[in-house]
Amino acid sequence: MENINLIDTFSEFKELKNIDRATMISVLEDVFRSMLQKIFGTDENFDVIINIDKGDFEIWRNREVVDDNNIEDSNLQISLSEAKKIDEDYEVGEDVTDEVKFADFGRRAILALRQNLTARILDLEKNNVFLKYSDRIGEIITGEVYQVWKREILVLDEEANELILPKSEQIPSDYFRKGDSIRAVVIRVEMRNNTPLIILSRTSPVFLERLFELEVPEIFDGLITIKKIVRVPGERAKVAVESYDERIDPVGACVGMKGSRIHGIVRELKNENIDVINFTNNIQLFITRALSPAKITSIKLNQENKTAEVYLKPNEVSLAIGKGGLNIKLASQLTGYEIDVYREGTSDDEDVNLEEFADEIDSWILDELKAVGCDTAKSVLELTVKDLVKRTDLEEETIAEVMKILRSEFE
Repeated sequence: MENINLIDTFSEFKELKNIDRATMISVLEDVFRSMLQKIFGTDENFDVIINIDKGDFEIWRNREVVDDNNIEDSNLQISLSEAKKIDEDYEVGEDVTDEVKFADFGRRAILALRQNLTARILDLEKNNVFLKYSDRIGEIITGEVYQVWKREILVLDEEANELILPKSEQIPSDYFRKGDSIRAVVIRVEMRNNTPLIILSRTSPVFLERLFELEVPEIFDGLITIKKIVRVPGERAKVAVESYDERIDPVGACVGMKGSRIHGIVRELKNENIDVINFTNNIQLFITRALSPAKITSIKLNQENKTAEVYLKPNEVSLAIGKGGLNIKLASQLTGYEIDVYREGTSDDEDVNLEEFADEIDSWILDELKAVGCDTAKSVLELTVKDLVKRTDLEEETIAEVMKILRSEFE
């Protein structure tokens, strides 16, 4: 029975993918020789023959023929009388080669060998998975959701290797069930307790970059270059692109006819808004494009401090800032400049900062208004209740009450 179990283990080893023949033979022979050393003290006089194709093996022992009374080591020497039982022609001084039967090793030795072989198989599998995915860092993989936990998702690839998608690397609106197909990018591979840990991500900018390569042939072919990507996963992303071929419109190529190319990416990212922007070394123009859809009147740059003062018409400020300040935050990350927005033609002496109303209006309401670019009383009053309902998470009654308090300041 133990012999059959060992052959089964051997067969499992033989079936492993991505393992070359030489490595297989080397590992198997090493396991057998380790066993021979433990039993006989040496393996130098043994020949181990591995038959990969048949999934079988043979062990042959070489011994010198000596007189019956001169045996010092029964492993290295054989008596003349024993040799003649094998072949009558043997004489003293000749070498005898005979097969060592596996069953003669005993049950304990066979079990130890099988455990050793199984352990080496597992180590080899783990090492192969580690090497395979170390070379695939930055690539998109498609897998199947096998288990969903609170902090992570276990994903199986096409070879049933286990991959991990942590909660922190999932888009907030992601929802997966067991059996679902999932796409993500490999961002990290490490060995933990001698086990390969492959970490996936759907929030990394690299994931968005690879999706563009899949959807836009010009990017894959190198005709269009992605200069930089910044994103708030599931909410908004800005992608700066450039083409060295004047005949190619990089933004148009990325978006596609009627948005055909970018639509698939947006759907994969759970309706994340994606702004594709033409890259330029003209920093003023780059900032202008980065703050789209807002229309900028003028910009003052401080290149030493990497800051930019952007002036806009009052009704453009909220567009430049965006809901929750996302637009201006991503524009700053994309351009590398800290951007401050100002209303053109507004006198601060005639206006009142919203902080002045802290005793009448709750601080969380003020924070909501400031998040959409309304940091003074007049900037709020310039907008309609309908606009504020759409751009903030405030209710209509709350906004109406706030506007009533602010108007009283100027009456």
